[in-house]
Formats: sequence, structure tokens, C-alpha cells
Amino acid sequence: MTARETVLGRIRDALALAPTPEVTVPRAYRTGRTLPDEERLALFVDRLVDYKAQVHECTADRTAAVIAEVLRERGARKIGVPAGLDPAWLAAYDGEIQQDSTDIPAPQLDALDGVVTASAVSCAETGTIFLDGSSDQGRRALSLVPDLHVCVVDLSSLVVGVPEAVARLVPERPTTLISGPSATSDIELERVEGVHGPRILDVVIRVDA
Repeated sequence: MTARETVLGRIRDALALAPTPEVTVPRAYRTGRTLPDEERLALFVDRLVDYKAQVHECTADRTAAVIAEVLRERGARKIGVPAGLDPAWLAAYDGEIQQDSTDIPAPQLDALDGVVTASAVSCAETGTIFLDGSSDQGRRALSLVPDLHVCVVDLSSLVVGVPEAVARLVPERPTTLISGPSATSDIELERVEGVHGPRILDVVIRVDA
């Protein structure tokens, strides 16, 4: 028996003899906070801009026009969309649209110029957008591999804080949290974008939806 095995064996023996304490996890989170629409929206936009995301506010009837304008400005000629995305949102876009499928290997998504998705819920306090894998948001790879993500957020899905956002999610669904374009920094604090997600995030906020 090696020294490592001896030490691990003694740890196992000690754990087997020790009583298992009752652990109470505190769940008294602060929930139910609200703000008027204007304040909630202003806080959310402030956080998004601080994260270097581009924000586009519009009414619901202007969704297609704004998305098309964003994609044209970004030079996106081929985009991916989840299978359940509202086709009316892309009615004004004149480029190539590829509907995503699990049959498409994730590395092939890199050939797309961008992706357009909906969102599940957003948090104004942290500027975080939550995707839950619903049919209008798609699988996680779709929103992570392409370099451009155009994400549509309805004002009605914007809450104040993280506890309020989590309360709207289904725990069993895969959740992706987006706080601005993908970015990280090294020990010298040199910012590098696009390491583990899109370098560019455009958020279309429908203020009457």
C-alpha cells in the first residue's frame, strides 16, 4: 500500500465514524423587487453599455426592421436561427438564413456570420440575459460559436434582480447567462474578446412587449 492510499484510507475511516451534521442552507433571498418600466429599462441599458454591448430599443412592430438594420450594419450575410424563432422577425432581412439543428456539428456554426435568438428573462441589476434552450433560443452552441449574437429582449421579461430572474426559470432547462460580449483578461489585465463566445452582442429591446 502506498502512502497516498494509506492517507486516503484513514480519511475514509474518519468520515465513516464522524456523525453527519444537519446542514441548513439559507434560502431567504430578497425577492419580489420591482421598479417602474422606465427605471428598469434605464438600469438594464446602462449595464449593457458598460459591458460594451450595443443596444437598440424599438416597438414590437419594428422588430424585423431593426434586426435587419443591425445585421446589415454588421455585414452579416449568413445567419443562424433556432427552429422556433418567429419568422416575422426576419421578414426584412435579405441574407441567407440557416435554421439550426442538432444534426449540424457545432464547429460548422463558425461559418455563420451571426445568430439571432430570443431570450427567456433578463436582469436589469446585473445586465444579464438568460437563455433557457427554448425553441426560440436554441441550443447553447448556437449562441456561443458565431461571432455575432443579436438577442431580442422583451421589456415584459426584464426583472430587477437575479432572484427574480431565477424564479422565472425552469430548473431542469439548460441555462446560458450572457453579460455582454464574451471577454476575459490575463494577469496584465489585457482585455481579450471572443474567447468563449461572441465578440459582438447586439441587444434589441422591444419596449412594448
